[in-house]
Amino acid sequence: MKRPKLKKASKRVSCGKRYKIQKKVREHNKKLRREAKKKGVKKRPKKDPGVPNSAPFREEVLREAEQRRLQIEEQIEKKRQTKIEERAKKRKADTEAKSKEAEPKSKKARKDKNLRKERAMNRNSKQHLCAELNKVIDKSDVVIEVLDARDPMGYRCPQLEKAVLQQEGNKKLLLLLNKIDLVPKENVEKWIQCLGKEFPVVAFKASMQMQDKTVQAKKRRLAASNELLNLGRAAVCFGSSSLTELLTNYTTNTQREDVLRVGVVGFPNVGKSSVINSLKGVVACPVGATRGITKSMQEVCISKTLKLIDSPGVIVSRSNPATSIALRCLQEEEGHESVIEDVTTLINQCDKTQIILQYTIADYRNPLEFLMLFAKKRGFLNKGGVPDTQRAASTFLSHWTGAKLSYHSKVPEECTFPSYLSDTVVTEMKRSWDLIKLKVGNEEVLKGIKFPSPARSLSFTSNGPTAGLLTVAEIPVENPAAAATEEVVEQNENKPEQSVQDLSEMLQKKPLSETMSHVLVPSVPVDISLTTAVTDDIYDFNTDFN
Repeated sequence: MKRPKLKKASKRVSCGKRYKIQKKVREHNKKLRREAKKKGVKKRPKKDPGVPNSAPFREEVLREAEQRRLQIEEQIEKKRQTKIEERAKKRKADTEAKSKEAEPKSKKARKDKNLRKERAMNRNSKQHLCAELNKVIDKSDVVIEVLDARDPMGYRCPQLEKAVLQQEGNKKLLLLLNKIDLVPKENVEKWIQCLGKEFPVVAFKASMQMQDKTVQAKKRRLAASNELLNLGRAAVCFGSSSLTELLTNYTTNTQREDVLRVGVVGFPNVGKSSVINSLKGVVACPVGATRGITKSMQEVCISKTLKLIDSPGVIVSRSNPATSIALRCLQEEEGHESVIEDVTTLINQCDKTQIILQYTIADYRNPLEFLMLFAKKRGFLNKGGVPDTQRAASTFLSHWTGAKLSYHSKVPEECTFPSYLSDTVVTEMKRSWDLIKLKVGNEEVLKGIKFPSPARSLSFTSNGPTAGLLTVAEIPVENPAAAATEEVVEQNENKPEQSVQDLSEMLQKKPLSETMSHVLVPSVPVDISLTTAVTDDIYDFNTDFN
């Protein structure tokens, strides 16, 4: 019955009627199944019997079937990806057309100009990073080269220092030893004396837990109320007061009226952004465990007379030793397979007993066995319980480049000036600095930090200063041998289909390569004598029919 004031009649029925309909449907389906059973009609799908074990050439047949199945799955996946890409292109074209219709002409022109600029220079390219680094050097009045205290000589870049000294405007160069809490105290003091003969050296320990202003104020109140404050924790910064006082005294000594711009430069992951955040007291620059987060220069105002400029890391030249490239190269430049090679070079340069005590693992014969033991201890396992050496190698490398592992390099007995330095240049670089207050500040910093004992720190052999790239002309062209290998691979891919025997050999090798892609197992001698090669594939009928 159609109710008034409604366009459509209600579909609601009484419960008795609904139950009656459901009962009738069940009875009808039961009747159909009964009749089908009498006629012998069965809808169960037939089970694939497969290839019998006694069939000849069973393995070849199974491999061909598996190959056909993989080809069909690959074709289906390609079709699906092409459909997704076409759909995304169509959606993007529709959104761009709608945005162009809605935006005014001036905004469209500005947006097109910005797009052209972004396409012309990629932020991840080496050319862009070199250009940004040169901008920082040109705009700075004082350049601070941040060094890792674990290997200060290895983190020095001669090309960078030479470029700063050759700049016009009487630019000053400072050396800042960061991460001093990871090095024994005696080693830090020796490095300050050695490097202090060339440039003024500032001992520094950046804060690793910088947050917003409200959290920092809360931490200060808690620190003031707590008498037994742990000065070795990551939230505390050491050396910021001495560095700011040194820079403000420099402005007064030089009688500067404008703002002093200080550029912070160095190799990736030495803590440039962390130093700026520690001086600012707030997270002004993005920081992280991965290398190469900073892509462009960024100015941070510290006070009315002081500005700090953050810069991207210096690009490492490929002419350096393998250890230097492993520790100071950007994450984007590292290949997927080169991490294990980098870790191998690092382990070979360290003392074996110190590595065993540091990571509390059993004795190992080679770096690969160390990675397998390290992966088992950390639980880095692939399918089937195979140790994931790739993940273990990346974790080990992050310990060395980050602020987690304590290692130190030996100080040279005789500290000689490099070729681009002389006595006149050294005296000019130390002029207008309050070196007495700097020395007192460094001593106070060394008193407040809890240093690791020399027994728990790994001794590391430094390779000396690391060469860097500052101009686009110095960036090498891609290796022609790599391009030739890519052409050979493309030619092999474009070849016609292989025979069944070749496909069977590929399938025999494929599971092994997939399973052991992350593990390099040493080769084991295999018996391939004529008797085993001939008699393995022959079926012996006497075994079953005697």
